[in-house]
Amino acid sequence: MKLIGKTALVTGGTNGIGLETAKLFIKEGASVIVTGVTEERIAEAQRELGPDTLVLKADLRKAGDLDAVFDVVQARFATLDIVFANAGVGTVAPLAAITEEQIDNQFNINFKGIFFTVQKAAPLMTRGGSIVLTTSFLNEVGVPGFSILSASKAAVRSLVRSIGAELAPRGIRVNAVSPGPVSTSFHSKLGLTQAQLNEAAAGIEAQIPLARFGEAAEIANTVLFLAGDDASFMTGSEIVVDGGLSQF
Repeated sequence: MKLIGKTALVTGGTNGIGLETAKLFIKEGASVIVTGVTEERIAEAQRELGPDTLVLKADLRKAGDLDAVFDVVQARFATLDIVFANAGVGTVAPLAAITEEQIDNQFNINFKGIFFTVQKAAPLMTRGGSIVLTTSFLNEVGVPGFSILSASKAAVRSLVRSIGAELAPRGIRVNAVSPGPVSTSFHSKLGLTQAQLNEAAAGIEAQIPLARFGEAAEIANTVLFLAGDDASFMTGSEIVVDGGLSQF
């Protein structure tokens, strides 16, 4: 058990990659705190993760929600060893159709939400702790319609380096996992119809060298590596898990 005795926070942990990572962390011995937004998913995640896991409602766009999460974490555990800042959203739109609201919403969650999660977690983190941020293969390639999502993920990639440099003297590592197309409900939030999603998925799959979408559990395995002692000499790095999509 690679995380025995460690305490881990997973944001965006009530479905998809976050939920699979929380399950894996628990399996590896960690005490886990998960955040989500939707009441139904929070209740379902609580059932799946069990009564010993804290599943908290938190909208990362609201500073007060984050403060409440860390108040609970500090009261129950005092310190944190691992933070997986994973919560994110995306909207697909061509250049001419992008609105200020779409930009604000994506950056408020994908960038500001992650930044303030790390800022508020850092004082609780122990020496040897690990922070893992979710970026995306989109920060390496240009895809029409994904300009704002891609830009927000590129900003997170930059944070990994700058915050990693700032926290290194405290012995806290900061790295990123960069998923490619993964079979999760995230794609249903892109603002496309089911027909458009099916067409886009088929087009993307045809470009993936491994000829399939990834699974959330495959991304979770990479997060576990970065979170644990196996990656003890890694910081500022990004591991791309995209079936070769952005590499060839």
